[in-house]
Amino acid sequence: MLANVSVDYYVRLEQGRAAHPSPAVLAAVATALRLSDTERDHLQSLASPPARSRPAPAEVRPAITALIESLRDTPAVLVDRLSNVLAWNPAAAALITDFGALEPAERNIARLYFLDPSARTFYEDWAGAAKDVVAHLRHASTDYADDPDLADLVAELSARSCIFAEWWTAQDVSKASHCPKVLNHPAAGRLTLTLEVLELPGDNGQTLMTYTPADHPTKAALTELLTTLA
Repeated sequence: MLANVSVDYYVRLEQGRAAHPSPAVLAAVATALRLSDTERDHLQSLASPPARSRPAPAEVRPAITALIESLRDTPAVLVDRLSNVLAWNPAAAALITDFGALEPAERNIARLYFLDPSARTFYEDWAGAAKDVVAHLRHASTDYADDPDLADLVAELSARSCIFAEWWTAQDVSKASHCPKVLNHPAAGRLTLTLEVLELPGDNGQTLMTYTPADHPTKAALTELLTTLA
C-alpha cells in the first residue's frame, strides 16, 4: 500500500520477475522501505545493471603516490574496490600494520579485519567497523558482480569466517565518507582518530583513507610513535 503497487507485482519485483521496473516504482518502493541514499542507489543499480566486464588491473598514478608520501604525519592508505591495499606511507605502517612485511595477497583490509586474530582488540568497535567493510564490498558488487577476484575474496572470507558469511548474506550496503576510529595500539595506547574516505574518480574504484587525530592526547601519542620509529 505504501508503494502504491499491487501485491502480485511487488512479489514479482522481489523475485526478479518484473521486467524493467520504472524509476517511479523503484523510488516509491525505496520510500516505503525507508532506504538510505546509498541503498536507493544500490536498488536502482540492481534494477538497471551496467554492462559488466572484468575491471582493469589497478594502477596507482604517480601523483597519488606523491600525495600519500607528502602526508608524513598523517597515516594514509590507498585501497581498490576490493579493499586491497595499493599504497601506504610510513605513518600508516606504524599505525595499522607493516603492509610491506605482508605477502601482496594478504594486503587487504577485509582480510585484516576478519582473519587477523589481533583485529578484535586493535579496533575498539571491531563489530561496527567490520560490518562497514562487508557493506562496502556488497556495494562494490553492484558494479563488479561478475568480477572473479570479488567472488574469490568473498568465498575465502566466507569459508574462513562464519561472521563474515552471516553479514555478507544480510546484504547491507554502505558507502563510507568519514567516521570516528578508536584504536588500541600496542605501542601508542588508545588513539582516537577520524577516518576520511576520499573517492578518486576515474581510478577504477580507488579510495584514499586518511587517519587524523581527533584530540590532543592522540596527536601527541601519534607524533611520539612516528618520532620513535624514525
